[in-house]
Amino acid sequence: MSRSALFSVLSITAAASIFTGLLFGTFPISALQVFDAVAYPTPGVVHDVIWQLRAPRTLAAFACGGLLALAGALLQVLLRNALADPYILGVSSGASLGALLALTLGAGALTMNAAALGGALAAIVIVFGLGFRSGDWNVYRLLLTGVVLATGLSALVSLLLVMAPQAQVKGMLFWLMGDLAYAGSPAAAWVVLGAVSAFGVAQATRLDLLALGQTKASALGVAVTPLQAGVFFAAALATVAAVMLGGAIGFIGLMVPHAIRLLGVAEHRAMLPLAVLLGGSFLTFADTAARTLWAPQQLPVGVLTALIGVPAMLFLLGRKR
Repeated sequence: MSRSALFSVLSITAAASIFTGLLFGTFPISALQVFDAVAYPTPGVVHDVIWQLRAPRTLAAFACGGLLALAGALLQVLLRNALADPYILGVSSGASLGALLALTLGAGALTMNAAALGGALAAIVIVFGLGFRSGDWNVYRLLLTGVVLATGLSALVSLLLVMAPQAQVKGMLFWLMGDLAYAGSPAAAWVVLGAVSAFGVAQATRLDLLALGQTKASALGVAVTPLQAGVFFAAALATVAAVMLGGAIGFIGLMVPHAIRLLGVAEHRAMLPLAVLLGGSFLTFADTAARTLWAPQQLPVGVLTALIGVPAMLFLLGRKR
């Protein structure tokens, strides 16, 4: 499939995922009513359900999926590691520790988000401070630092789960498995998604060279250290925005960039926007299923992303020669 055709297919898929998110839910709404509410918004029950409940969550799911896919693609080229995902540097573990600590203390949603942000920023500072020393950027030290930090923070998260009151454990588990039920306004996440996407596309040629290795990229005129620092902070920013919105939703950042490459696109100028479209569509469909399959009970969306994504990824790997 050509790149233009792939762009067209994924753009249509993205639009279909958003429309599906607006259409399905516990309150029955027809496709015609969705079109009317979008084209001619008039006050009423259908208008309120779509614009106050379903639209914010659907847009949050798309932005969160796009951010995770984008962060995964950037980290895979930065670390030159096929197993790199947005959570490999400990950002998610830091955010999880902060959020769950706030939940254990009985804090509200605003305090919990602030604690999650503080934990994520602390993890970023520690990893960057140890990975970039005396003007020397070492991706192996960066990767090892992130893995070690994530392991330690995960141990503290497990300790919190054991010590937390029984009534709060379910909510904590939902946050750890990914949950968009309490996602706030997606506006900030969309701003971050646009900014990080623009950065990635602007640096696409340099990223292609960096994927060949630091020595080759430097020999071809790339300022490697500033580029690596920029990619690190862009990926970290995207990860923080996604985690703040939907919790620790796994698998998307690892799977989606590889899926795009398996479809025949490796150049970052095309791969990054395609990853955003696929990641956003995938999480939007998964979140719609999470809130409708067992309604009114909602399922953790992170569980569905793995259950749906693993067979799809294995199918693509099986077809690839």
